[in-house]
Amino acid sequence: MKMHMIVRRFAGAFILASLLLAHYLSPYWLWFAAFVGFNLLQSSFTNFCPLEIVLKKVGVGRDRGSCGGADPVQVASGK
Repeated sequence: MKMHMIVRRFAGAFILASLLLAHYLSPYWLWFAAFVGFNLLQSSFTNFCPLEIVLKKVGVGRDRGSCGGADPVQVASGK
């Protein structure tokens, strides 16, 4: 799976979880949703995403996609 897809899924899950926690437990959980949103915004400008660093260190998202396709550059060059 591509790294950007993993990051989007984590962000969506975190925002939904924080909204549920804010509704049922405490409105202070909305700060977590704001943090995730701010991090997405800043990463669109700076291309720095802490979640990507963590995922790369644990070895997630290193494959070529869910279909297991080869690198198009290597296929085109015959390697």
